[in-house]
Amino acid sequence: MIFDEMKAPNGGVRQAYGAYENWLLSASPDLLPRKHAQADEIFRRLGITFAVYGDTEGTERLIPFDPIPRILSAAEWKTISDGCCQRVRALNAFLYDLYHKREILAAGIIPARHVLANASYRPEMQDLNVARDVYVHIAGIDVVRTGPGEFFVLEDNLRSPSGVSYMLENRAMMMRLFPDLFALHKVRPVDSYSDMLLKNLRSVAPPACDGEPTVVLMSPGYYNSAYFEHAFLAERMGIDLVEGRDLFVDEGRVWMRTTRGPKRVDVIYRRIDDDFLDPLAFRADSALGVAGLLSVYRGGGVTLANAIGTGVADDKATYVHVPEMIRFYLGEEPILSNVPTWRLENDGDRKHVLEHLDELVVKEVHGSGGYGMLIGPAASKAEIADFRLKILADPGNYIAQPTLSLSTCPTLVEQGIAPRHVDLRPYVLMGETATLVPGGLTRVALREGSLVVNSSQGGGTKDTWVLEDDAC
Repeated sequence: MIFDEMKAPNGGVRQAYGAYENWLLSASPDLLPRKHAQADEIFRRLGITFAVYGDTEGTERLIPFDPIPRILSAAEWKTISDGCCQRVRALNAFLYDLYHKREILAAGIIPARHVLANASYRPEMQDLNVARDVYVHIAGIDVVRTGPGEFFVLEDNLRSPSGVSYMLENRAMMMRLFPDLFALHKVRPVDSYSDMLLKNLRSVAPPACDGEPTVVLMSPGYYNSAYFEHAFLAERMGIDLVEGRDLFVDEGRVWMRTTRGPKRVDVIYRRIDDDFLDPLAFRADSALGVAGLLSVYRGGGVTLANAIGTGVADDKATYVHVPEMIRFYLGEEPILSNVPTWRLENDGDRKHVLEHLDELVVKEVHGSGGYGMLIGPAASKAEIADFRLKILADPGNYIAQPTLSLSTCPTLVEQGIAPRHVDLRPYVLMGETATLVPGGLTRVALREGSLVVNSSQGGGTKDTWVLEDDAC
């Protein structure tokens, strides 16, 4: 049975949505459609768009915005918040261990071949000491819900998780469109995110830094699908938005070209993949990076957020081991569970999955954005047959999971208000401690029955309200 976050099975309304339901019943039928159109116009005017690679219809799209908020109680949020912070602390400990002592491999908890042969493992990071031992400065943890207290982590995003700008813009839009609703609810704010992020980035300045750290955000440039977010976050933090061509290396430090001459850079919040960071160390054909950057990094002259090599920890093949990481490094039981997962490189798992392809979700280990996956219950016989051949050709490239009955939230669609499936991406920041703002990016599958929430696959977003207390 699908869990409706607003409506109880008896037809009543769950406590967190009580005040909203009363407001909705008193609102005119055309209010939400009018506000929705107004939001689209504002987003278009502000240029809040994203690009879809390979899209032949145009390079920029608006992410569909739903004007009905997702509302979480204080108790629900505590479970999510504590679980996400616990998870990121364990993943960070794993990365430190992997690139230093490898105790978890020696203990046999994670097979060495799963990580050392992983394409995202970076031998260049071996024995490299990073500031405060922090590898994961910004993490996006994708959480799904199946029942009243049932939350699962679908995947971890530890390289350069995107979407936080939409979390912040969605809140600003809701406050602009529905100020009366905020007067009826005690909603915890999210607008401190940029200040928290900058504080954390400054806290991990390298040992060579003397004085106030200079932080920059490094972007691949205007044509990147997340460029709006890069510019948005740089502006909100009051730091320079740079590209690789704006930086250079000299005397063991990184410098930024300015109209007043070179300026030392201490922390780089980079939104560029490992392969493109330094043409001298990684891809020689990269025009996006900075020649010599890895040498400065290894010498302690600059901090990169997130660290090089974090991808090995958010790989879907590593995902299955995170509960054991939590027990091994923290001595705690996981607060949030993994989705049960089959590794298709294992003969028994592969046999089971191939016999039940029409019931399961199969994903590429390195896939993202809703691409490279099979949703068995929604796939045709031909699609299943094609995917079977892909699995047999390279079973180690795939995992499989049961098709979860994701929770639904009320969503404005053409026919009116209807339940649609959602997930949640809270953003955990690591510096001196692990912290996060009370909220996240709720993504919604706008197509009826669809479980795919990614914007590139037709999904939308909505504001996420965390209530101050459960009496609201």
